[in-house]
Amino acid sequence: MTGTAADLAALLSEARHAIVLTGAGVSTESGIPDFRSAGGLWEEYDPMEVASMRTFMNDPQRFWRFHRPRIDMLASVAPNAAHRAIAELQRRGVLHELITQNIDRLHARAGSEDAIEVHGSLDRGVCLRCDHGVPIDELVALADAAADGVPRCAACGFQMKSGVILFGEMLPDVAINAAYAAAHAADVMLVIGSSLLVAPVSGLPGIVVGGGGRLAILTESETPWDDRCTVRLHGRAGEVMAETLEILTSG
Repeated sequence: MTGTAADLAALLSEARHAIVLTGAGVSTESGIPDFRSAGGLWEEYDPMEVASMRTFMNDPQRFWRFHRPRIDMLASVAPNAAHRAIAELQRRGVLHELITQNIDRLHARAGSEDAIEVHGSLDRGVCLRCDHGVPIDELVALADAAADGVPRCAACGFQMKSGVILFGEMLPDVAINAAYAAAHAADVMLVIGSSLLVAPVSGLPGIVVGGGGRLAILTESETPWDDRCTVRLHGRAGEVMAETLEILTSG
């Protein structure tokens, strides 16, 4: 099955309540690698050793040696055409809820509001002992000022982590419940840059389709839902979404 930006524009224009789900593929054009794909970071590092709750609790210095440079990397990139198109389509009411697996905050920087961040977000720091929170800039300053590179809570002294959900950590109930509610309300779901292999978002298309809704998928790789979608697009997210926005604007 193949489709065009015109097909996607037509589907979105007909929708009563369209939602969008984004994964790592929406941010690769901003220079952020897809950690899970071939050649990605998880081929070089074992995520359970460098990005897990176990390592954070037992060896915070090792955790922060890995985590700290990646905060700088994410801060150095900018939203791309896909992020901007999604934000504009939300502003126009063409797209409603935005569910994202990404933690990079590029959707917010592009103008999207109230994204449902199912894997957390790199916008803050938090203490797991006393729940004291700080903005991400303060978390970074604490890490840089610490002799061992580990930011510690000013309230109780425990090591702090960012708002990113780690391997072995529970996903946020509020975000997961909001994602499921959005899927139940939707008659169209647009998936951009997600492999649809990681739970719980892998189950969201089934809710939409099971409720009589339609599915559009825009990824460069295959997904388990390709044979059940109405519109299937392959290609770069920025190019396709910019073209879709242009068609909806001119039409």
